[in-house]
Amino acid sequence: MAADETAETTASQDTARKRVASSSRQRAQAADGAAQIAVPMQAARPADTGEAIIVTGTREIGKKARDSVAPIDIVSARQLAQTGQPTLREALGQLLPSLTLPTGGFDTGALTSAFSLRGLSPNETLVLVDGKRRHTTANLYADGGPQQGTTPVDIDMIPMAAIDHVEILRDGASAQYGSDAVAGVVNIILKKQDHGFNAESITGITAAKDGFQQGVYLDGGAKLGARGFVHVSGDFVHEDHTFRSAPDLRTGTKINKIQGRPEQTRESLAIKAGYDLTDDIQAYALATYAHRHAEAYQNYRLPGSLAAYPLYAAIYPDGYSPLETIDEDDWEVTAGVKGVLRGWNWDLSSVYGRDYDAIGLKDSANFAVAAATGRTPTVIQAQGFNNSQWSNTFDISRAFHVSGWPHSINVAGGATYRYESYSVGTGSPDSTYGSGSDALAGTNAGNAGNFNRDVVGGYVDVSTHLLKNWQLDLAGRYEHYTDVGDTETGKVSTRYDAFRWLAFRATISNGFHAPTLAQEHYSSLTLSPTAARGLIAANSPGALANGAAPLKPERSTNATGGIIVEPVRNLHVTVDVYQINLRDQILPGGNITGNAARSALTMNGFTLPAGSDQWTAASLSTNWFANVASTRTQGLDLTATYPTRLGDVGRIDWDVAINLNRTRLSHQTDAATGQPLLSAQSVAYITTAYPRSKMIFGGRFTHGAWTVGVHEIRYGQTTSQLTYYTGAANTGSLSSTVFLPFRNTPKFITNLDITYRANRNWSFTLGANNLFDARPSRVPDGNRYLGVPQYYMSTSQLDMNGGYYYLRANLTL
Repeated sequence: MAADETAETTASQDTARKRVASSSRQRAQAADGAAQIAVPMQAARPADTGEAIIVTGTREIGKKARDSVAPIDIVSARQLAQTGQPTLREALGQLLPSLTLPTGGFDTGALTSAFSLRGLSPNETLVLVDGKRRHTTANLYADGGPQQGTTPVDIDMIPMAAIDHVEILRDGASAQYGSDAVAGVVNIILKKQDHGFNAESITGITAAKDGFQQGVYLDGGAKLGARGFVHVSGDFVHEDHTFRSAPDLRTGTKINKIQGRPEQTRESLAIKAGYDLTDDIQAYALATYAHRHAEAYQNYRLPGSLAAYPLYAAIYPDGYSPLETIDEDDWEVTAGVKGVLRGWNWDLSSVYGRDYDAIGLKDSANFAVAAATGRTPTVIQAQGFNNSQWSNTFDISRAFHVSGWPHSINVAGGATYRYESYSVGTGSPDSTYGSGSDALAGTNAGNAGNFNRDVVGGYVDVSTHLLKNWQLDLAGRYEHYTDVGDTETGKVSTRYDAFRWLAFRATISNGFHAPTLAQEHYSSLTLSPTAARGLIAANSPGALANGAAPLKPERSTNATGGIIVEPVRNLHVTVDVYQINLRDQILPGGNITGNAARSALTMNGFTLPAGSDQWTAASLSTNWFANVASTRTQGLDLTATYPTRLGDVGRIDWDVAINLNRTRLSHQTDAATGQPLLSAQSVAYITTAYPRSKMIFGGRFTHGAWTVGVHEIRYGQTTSQLTYYTGAANTGSLSSTVFLPFRNTPKFITNLDITYRANRNWSFTLGANNLFDARPSRVPDGNRYLGVPQYYMSTSQLDMNGGYYYLRANLTL
C-alpha cells in the first residue's frame, strides 16, 4: 500500500547497529522517537509531542509530527494504559475527540467492535498495521444506525500489549492509501524491542455492579543473533454482560435483557520479527491471531408463546431469551524484505489476512422442527461468514537533489495487487427448516455463495519545498476493481512556516470507498416476537424486482486548512477546519414493508413465521444496499497543550482537544416510484446520530512517585427519529414514515486516575471512567419496543453502560 515503504520502517531493530544506510538509521530513530511521545489529551511530555518522527501521511524519512502537512495525533502505549480500558477501541475513544464509538449495538452487530472518525461511517476509515492495509471483519452490521452496512477492521483483535503507538491521520488520504481513507487513517505501530518483559492487569466493574472486566497483557522481546529481533505479545480479555433494559411491558419485570453489552472472551497473540540479511537489506515478518467468543441477548419470549409446542414448553417453562453467539477466528501474516539500493529505499511485501465468523444461537428454538420431527434443538448454527484479503505491494522512494533547484525533491511510487474474497455459508438444517430458527433465521442455500474480486493499482508521490519555509506535496493513485471499475484520486498538500512559532497548512484531495463484497452479497432475516426485518442482496431476485441497481463506489472531495501556533513558550496549539463532500453513500435503501416485503423475502427463499400475516405492515420490512445519498460534513479540530512547572511540588500537564462536527444531507436518490430511498429515520442515522461536538480537557499532576490525572469529556447532542409503537405492550410498529424527533442532550463525564510507582518495576493505578455514572437521555415510553430499550443505541454519543471503575497493575522488567 501507499504507506508500506514508510510505515513498516518502524520494524527496524534497535540492534541493527551495523546498518550503514542512513535512511535505515533514520527509520529506526523514527520508530523510537514516536514511541516516547503522547497525544495532546494526556501528554506526559507535551513540549516534546511535536518532535516525534511520523510515518503516516508522508513518504519523507525523518518527518516530525510538528512539521506535518496534515493533522496527525500520536497515542503512545502508555496513554492507552492510562485510560484503564481493556480494549484498544475503547481506549482511543477516551483520548481522541474526533473518534466516536456506538452507544450500543443490536444482534450480531453488537459482537464486532466499530469506531468512526469525523462523524462518518466506520467504513470510511482505513486501518493499517505497521503501514500495511489490515483485513476487515466478515461480520456485517445489519441493523439500523450509523454503523449499518459496515464491515470495519476490528482493531480489538490486535493484542493491545503489542502496540507501541498509534498514529491517526485526520485527513482524506485515498491518493496515498487507496479505498476507505475518506475520513482518515489509523496506523497501528507494533513493538519491536529486542529485550525486556512487560505485564499488565486491568480489573474493572461498572457502577451498576455488573459488566465485570478482566484483562491480562503480556509482551517481551529477544535478540535473533546479533542482527535480528523477535517480539511476542498476547492479551486475554473477558467482559461480562451488562443489563440496561427497562421493565418489559408484558411482564412488568426486567426479565428482558436485550439492552446491554454482550459477554465476550478474547485471546490474541502477535509475533513480530526482523533480521538484517546484509547491512542494506532486512527481512521482516508479522503474525497475529485472535479468537473471540461473544454472546448477545435477544428479546424475551413469553411462556404463552410455547403453548402449541409442549416439547419446548417443557424446556422453557418460564419462557426464554435467545442468545446470539459468535465464534470468531481472525489471523493475518505479513512477510517482506526491504532495503536500500543506489540511494533508493525499496520495500516488497505480501500480507494475507482472514476473518471467519460462525454465528449461532443458544437457548433458542425451531418450532417447525419440533412439530415435524419431535426434536427440540436449542443450540443452533445459523450463519457463517468468511472474509479474506491478500495484498502484495512494492514501494520505492528517494530524495533527489537537482541542479538549479536548492531544495531536495522526495519521489515515491509503488504498485499493488490485492485479492479479496467473501463467503456466505448456509446455516445448519435446524436453522433453515420451516421459517427458520427463532431470533435469527439460518442462511438458506439461495443466499449463500463465494464471491471475490481483484484490485490492481499504482501511485506516485512527490514532495519538495518551493521556498525554504514553503512545502508542497503531490500524490496521485489509480486503481482498477474487477467488480466496480476504475478509480483515480489525487491530493495536493502545502505548508508554510511564517515564523518559528506560526505555520499554516492546507490540503485538497478526492477519495473513494469501494463497496465491500459484504455490501454487495449479504442477506439475513432477523425475527422478533411480533416483527421481522430482512436485509437482502442488491443483486438478489427480491431486490431486483423492486428496482435495485448495482452498487457504485462512494466518492469524496476533501478540503482541510489549519494553523499551528505557539503564542507563548511551550503552549502548543493546532486548529484545523475541514469539509468532506461524500457522494453516492452506501446504505440500506428502498425500504419496503407489508406484503411487498413478504413477496421480496419469499422470492429470496425466506419463510416467514406463522401468524406474520396478522402483523402491522410496518412490523414486516426488508431493504437492500444502494447508493442512496450525498452528504456534506464540516468541522473543526483544536488541540492545545501547556506544562505548568511547580518547582519541588511537581508539574501539571494541561491539555485541551475539541472536535466540532456537522453533517448535512445534500442529495437523496429516488426509487423508481419517485419516492426517496431513505426515510427520515435513516437520514438521521447519517446526519445527526454523531455528536455535534466532543471536547476533552483536563490535566495530569506529577509529584515524585505519584501521578493524578483528571479529564472531563463533553459529548454534544445527537438527534434521532424514533419509531412509534402500538398495542398495550408496544408490540407493533405504528408507521414506517412518521417518526418522533428525539434529542439526546449533551453529556459530561469525568475521568480520574491515581497512579503510584512503587519502584522502577511496579506501578499501581486506581481509576474511574465516567466517575459520576452519566447515562444517555431516556427514550419516551411510546417509542420503546416492548417498553424495554430505555436508551437509544443507534447513535454514537455517550456509552449506555455508565460508570466504570478499575484497578491496574504494571510490571516492567
